[in-house]
Amino acid sequence: MDTLFLVLRVIVSLAAVLGIIWYAQRRISKGTRAKQGKTITVVGRQGVGAKASVAVIDVDGKRFLLGVTEHSVNILHTSDTPEAPAEAFSRALTEEGGDLAVEAVKPPGASPLAGSILSAETWRRAFASLKP
Repeated sequence: MDTLFLVLRVIVSLAAVLGIIWYAQRRISKGTRAKQGKTITVVGRQGVGAKASVAVIDVDGKRFLLGVTEHSVNILHTSDTPEAPAEAFSRALTEEGGDLAVEAVKPPGASPLAGSILSAETWRRAFASLKP
């Protein structure tokens, strides 16, 4: 009976040590992965034949269009990486005098609900447009 408890204690201790090592390895590798960052990003890939495809990749601020076959990889076109649409949109909104800077204009004396779904006038117009 004593040997059974000894074997169980050794197994539990070994499992605890392996668990701590596994947790430490995951914690350390997650930190180094975040610091390294991705240097190559595959934007898209499209097959153009049985053994050929075209791939778009970003590498350090440059965008490459690659022709990929079974035996070779050729650069078809190179350009700068375009700005992300969300960043471009927010930049355009914050620029003074930008084309997208639009101010809401309400006629004097208009209800604060004018134009919203809570306005009775909005519902009247909606029903009027549905009538034949």
